[in-house]
Amino acid sequence: MAHSRPPSAPDTPGTQAGVIGIALGGVLAAVLAQGSWQWFSTYIGATLLALIACFYRLPSRTPGSGAAYLRNLTAYSMVVGLCVAITLAPALQRWSWLFPMPGTRAACPKLGVYASEQAAAALSATPGHSPTALAAAQRAQAHDAVADCLSSTTTRWLPAYAAAVAVLVGIAAWSFDRARARREPPVA
Repeated sequence: MAHSRPPSAPDTPGTQAGVIGIALGGVLAAVLAQGSWQWFSTYIGATLLALIACFYRLPSRTPGSGAAYLRNLTAYSMVVGLCVAITLAPALQRWSWLFPMPGTRAACPKLGVYASEQAAAALSATPGHSPTALAAAQRAQAHDAVADCLSSTTTRWLPAYAAAVAVLVGIAAWSFDRARARREPPVA
């Protein structure tokens, strides 16, 4: 006797909302984290995108479902946009070619120089400091200042990246749904 798998549970509004809620909660947790964007946020974002891709299906637009369809499409697009932004945040912070906002990163190296000078001034007042300790403290302070500046700048611009992705995802999903509707015969 062949064993058959039980049919999978149908997508219900409750499960759909649950998946979106989980994704949004994860994104908010990552966004509200303190400090520099670390590569783990890429993993979090990619995991949330995988959850959305595996467990969330936009309902097909049917006659009379226009407003509900657009609300669902908007929510879906915005959550995907946030997940993509969280996924890209560490790369945006580190690679200027991926984050070409003119003038936004220019002040960060200057803050690093200032922090280095502050560390030198603080340690030079300490009797018996070594030149090696001074150089290490200057490097550490400069690195932290530049990383914090880049993180802050990246965080300020993430909504723009998230909104752009949300618009692209929304247009793509709407276009695919319209193309699918054209291919299917009309329901009598």
